Amino acid sequence: MAVQKIDGEKLAQMLLEGAANLSNNSKKIDALNVFPVPDGDTGTNMNLTMTSGVKEVKGNEKAHAGKVAGYFAKGLLMGARGNSGVILSQLFRGFSKSIEKQPELQPSHIADALKQGVDMAYRAVMKPVEGTILTVAKDAAEAAAAEAEAGTDCISLLEKVVTEADASLERTPDLLPVLKEVGVVDSGGQGLLTIYEGFLAALKGEKIKVSSNAETPSMEELVKFEHHQSAQSHMATEDIEYGYCTEVMVKFEDSKLNEHPYNEDAFRNQLDKFGDSLLVVSDEDLLKIHIHVEYPGSVINEAQKFGSLVNIKVENMREQHTSILNEEQQASASEPDEFAVITVGMGKGIRELFEGLGVKKVIEGGQTMNPSTEDFVKAIEEVNAENIILLPNNSNIVMAAEQAAEVAEAHVKVVPSKSVPQGLAAMLAFNEEQKLSENAESMSEALTFVKTGEVTYAVRDTSLNGVSINEGDFMGISEKNIVSNGSDVKEVAEKLVDYLVDDESEIVTVIYGEDRTSSDAEKLRQYIESEHAEVEVEVHAGDQPLYSYILSVE
Repeated sequence: MAVQKIDGEKLAQMLLEGAANLSNNSKKIDALNVFPVPDGDTGTNMNLTMTSGVKEVKGNEKAHAGKVAGYFAKGLLMGARGNSGVILSQLFRGFSKSIEKQPELQPSHIADALKQGVDMAYRAVMKPVEGTILTVAKDAAEAAAAEAEAGTDCISLLEKVVTEADASLERTPDLLPVLKEVGVVDSGGQGLLTIYEGFLAALKGEKIKVSSNAETPSMEELVKFEHHQSAQSHMATEDIEYGYCTEVMVKFEDSKLNEHPYNEDAFRNQLDKFGDSLLVVSDEDLLKIHIHVEYPGSVINEAQKFGSLVNIKVENMREQHTSILNEEQQASASEPDEFAVITVGMGKGIRELFEGLGVKKVIEGGQTMNPSTEDFVKAIEEVNAENIILLPNNSNIVMAAEQAAEVAEAHVKVVPSKSVPQGLAAMLAFNEEQKLSENAESMSEALTFVKTGEVTYAVRDTSLNGVSINEGDFMGISEKNIVSNGSDVKEVAEKLVDYLVDDESEIVTVIYGEDRTSSDAEKLRQYIESEHAEVEVEVHAGDQPLYSYILSVE
């Protein structure tokens, strides 16, 4: 069978099958991941990136191949996750630019597009490293160019691409010493080969069925491996020099660009001093940054000079690596627990409060860092329990928790807590002797018996509900209503307490944040006890960012 041209419909099918093949193999690819850091998420990040791309393709017309590629590239850029995902987005951004005016693709178009994708991906990376996805992409593109020049059809060209990508992947340990040391091939290169294999299957009329319950493979299943542990187990957590994988997306704004003109190369050079694994990509509307750093805030501040923040993702790679190692140590001996509660919180003290009440897993997150459905699904898999309750502790997170409950294999219920105090109240109502549905009901009822107050600060001048607030002022918030504000955090907190406490209140719990001291909290306690003698006061160090105080009134 020969295919001389690829129209928009066929290209769309190739992209879908490439994404399906990657999805089925993402955990295998995760297990290979040791470079640039052993955080075990290359397959996951590439899969999420591809999913965003094909979603864009599905939602648009497919009559024109160039336009299909454009939709795909835009979706990839918007959803690009991790070092490998951003590079993947640039490979197909260059690919789409090359063919944007082509309604149908001939072999020469495909070969040229693959080369332009490689060129764009190399330009995006501050310090390209051979033996990675870049090398596999480059070798495959060169093979495609030679095949097209010799005269061929599209299937033969894709067969050559797959063959050379596989051969190049086998060579990656010879180019990157860390791969040879551990005994693996490059995970990003493996992901790209998997995508190309899906493309070829689609051209041949084959359909790849997405597996919804693909399990993490044993090392015997990884052909490139001869170990019985993941690649990450051969690396030490302390070898991770920069601990936070930081991704920032900014929408350009003319008002800010007038003050801070944007130059991609200059900005890339500026960010290089902050960390490594740097990628900076942009189009006419968006700027996207991926970097590994110790201080994510520095990168966010620099990026925000050019426009408004669209998305921020910060992941602690040392925690990810440690989690992988712990999972391997526990996997063989662990039997599923009957119950586990998973909750969301930020700050060491808040995590310890929840753990002290029996929470099995605290996902780091909150108002400015909302965990995704995937984060909940991962946590559900980690706790290894038959019955699971999710406490999102934020209204913005409830939907992600509910989606995770729908796709999880365990029995999962969501108790829709919208604050840390509600989450703590729910845990006090938890009873392991009850059934899952009974626990969910009683814990949900407990949410209604607690009032939440929060003291935070304004990041800009604003006016809300007739209240004028200056940048840097503190605000006392109750159920999203600003009830006090001013420059003195103690006065703002005291007024908030006065608003929350009524004749029926019995207990006030004060959780103080990382910007407050125990002495500050003690002064607030003394105020509450003097002005509201009828209530009992508890004080805890939450160490939470953003919120000077979180108050619970029951």
